[in-house]
Amino acid sequence: MKLFNDFTIKFEKTDWSKNPEFCVIDTILENRPDIIRLFEKDILGDEKRSNFGRQDTPSVEQIVRAAIYKEMRRMDYRELEYAQNDSRICTTFIKLDEREPFSFQMFQKYISRISQETLDRVLVEINRIAIVEGFEQLQSITQDSTVVESNIHYPTNNSLVWDCIKTSTNLLSKLKEEITTLDFIDYTKSAKKTYYELNLTRKEEKRYNLFCKQLILFTKVINQTSNAIKKKSTSLTSYIIQQELSELLPKMQKVYDISFRKQIEGESVPNEDKLFSIYEHHTDIIMKGSRVPLFGHKINLAAGKSNLIMDCKVLKGNPADKTLYQTTINSIISNYRIIPRDSTTDGGYACIKNQHYAQEIGIKNIVFNKVVGSMQNIVSSQNMETRLKKWRSAMEAIISNVKRGFNIARCNWKGWAHFRAKVLWSVIAYNIRVLTSYYIKQIETAVPTS
Repeated sequence: MKLFNDFTIKFEKTDWSKNPEFCVIDTILENRPDIIRLFEKDILGDEKRSNFGRQDTPSVEQIVRAAIYKEMRRMDYRELEYAQNDSRICTTFIKLDEREPFSFQMFQKYISRISQETLDRVLVEINRIAIVEGFEQLQSITQDSTVVESNIHYPTNNSLVWDCIKTSTNLLSKLKEEITTLDFIDYTKSAKKTYYELNLTRKEEKRYNLFCKQLILFTKVINQTSNAIKKKSTSLTSYIIQQELSELLPKMQKVYDISFRKQIEGESVPNEDKLFSIYEHHTDIIMKGSRVPLFGHKINLAAGKSNLIMDCKVLKGNPADKTLYQTTINSIISNYRIIPRDSTTDGGYACIKNQHYAQEIGIKNIVFNKVVGSMQNIVSSQNMETRLKKWRSAMEAIISNVKRGFNIARCNWKGWAHFRAKVLWSVIAYNIRVLTSYYIKQIETAVPTS
């Protein structure tokens, strides 16, 4: 219980007592410097820090602490920069040591390098601390899935075509400033008019004619983009713009193919062939039950009796819940070297194969909220089954706390790698909050009020 004792001593100071969450993580980081070292490879890469001269860049520890502070306070990078001047607990936690605050660009540069794989390991280390401290025994686990949406507008063929035309023309306009010999025609005025007409038109015949017109313009824009990429670059700026156009071109061709197949030929395009955003092209379409489609990624979470999230997986595609059961169980056993006694999930995970697998690895009570066919839950008693079914519903509250408490219902970080990292940061911040409530309760129990 050394961590608890260190936390108690630090908690007596005013600044820390008013910010117990930062008191907990500060105590953890001071007791476990190896956690900071997990971030070094991502943050430094091949860079070699010198100990001589003026140190204008933050240390790895300062970057990690700043990232944690940002997530706990639900800040953006500009707000983080301001907090270094405005908040005493921020300067103390980040360990500025009366230095000038670091810029938001500096923090963004380094924090954005931290990968999901590193954050996975950090999550496991924090949970291991909770196990050693006696907060979590990992006797029982529950798992459930949810969807985190990408930061995109609702995708339609019409809107995707317009996005392509608009984005390509903007880049071509910038390239024209660098390469004066570049010739292109701006079709955005006509394309925008057709875009709005399509939004307001319901008759299939009129929509067909409008789409034919829009796709003809789109073809011209694709050809202009292809020609612009082949132009010889005369400056670094023009080279960068041409690289952006090179990345955009295959997306434009894919959007054209999808739109032509659906709107002109009337083909039903399978989801795996679709593109839902040219900006966040990693986005998947997720159908959960009979609810409306969501655009983002499926997240599978597993939690223990302490309400700590013990495992988090950000998934590609829309795999069925029952295909995730065994992977999650294996991950928990591998990470914590503990075989849970109880496992409870909702009916989406239920199948004979999963039940037999859980039995084989030594789980005693295996409960699915709804069983399929002739399946029966395997439990030591009826009372145990009832208790596990009731406890399973706590997973809904955990998911709600993570998504609402840390603004992760919709992820505004760009790109697949950053999407995964943002989800893991939010889960780590949630676990810190849960650990904090545990330690505060321990203090209140140890020191009764007079």
